[in-house]
Order: sequence, then C-alpha cells, then structure tokens
Amino acid sequence: MNGDRPVLKFFLDEGVPDSVAVVIRDRGHQAVLLRESGVARGSPDQVVCAFAEATDAILVALDADMKRVAQGYGAGAGRFRRLNLLKLSCAEPNAARRVREAMSLIEHEWLVERPGRGRKLFVEIGIDVIRTMR
Repeated sequence: MNGDRPVLKFFLDEGVPDSVAVVIRDRGHQAVLLRESGVARGSPDQVVCAFAEATDAILVALDADMKRVAQGYGAGAGRFRRLNLLKLSCAEPNAARRVREAMSLIEHEWLVERPGRGRKLFVEIGIDVIRTMR
C-alpha cells in the first residue's frame, strides 16, 4: 500500500506511449514496458496476455484487438481467466492524461472483490467515458 492506496503492477503493451508509464510511476505504482520485459516486440496478443497474467500485472493496451482477446478468453473457463486489463480506447496523445484522470477509479476497482471470481480488473478508458466491467 502507498498510504491508503494499493501499489499496483502494470505491464504496458508495445503500442502504449512511455508517458503512460510516467503517470503510473508518478502515482507510486510499478510500470514495466514490453521492451523491458524480455517479451519480444511484435509478439502475438496471446503471448502478451499470458505474460501479464503470469506476472500478476495489469495489462495496459491501446491495441483494439486486446479487448476482444480479454473478453473472449477472460470469461468462464477461458485461458486468461485472471487477466487484468486497462484498455485505452482513446487517441495515443491523450492516453497519459486520461490515465491520470482515471487513476483513483483504477485503484478502487483493483480493491473490489468479485464474488466467486476473486479480483479482476477490466477498465476501458475512452476520450469521453471510462467504463468498468464487473
């Protein structure tokens, strides 16, 4: 915990700007960029998801397909049942600002326990909206 806030671990997919990592770190959380992780650039989404899940990190992605992968595999008995996702559905230049604006909500959602499913974070940040999926 960081004061009364949890310390979260984020894994940023290769399309996410470094400025998002700066915002995350400034808030006292961990941010690992794909290029720092040992995961090869251009790896399939399934490899990126598997790495995030295996390291208990919240995957941050700008990739439009990543939401489909998370929804398709993240429910029921799918492969990525424990995947946590912060999906950026805004333009890349707005990503850091939008993450900064949403950070207290992201921290709150991390603390919410889903009955029968444990902790699972799925937040989508658009230019005008922030959605949480419970």
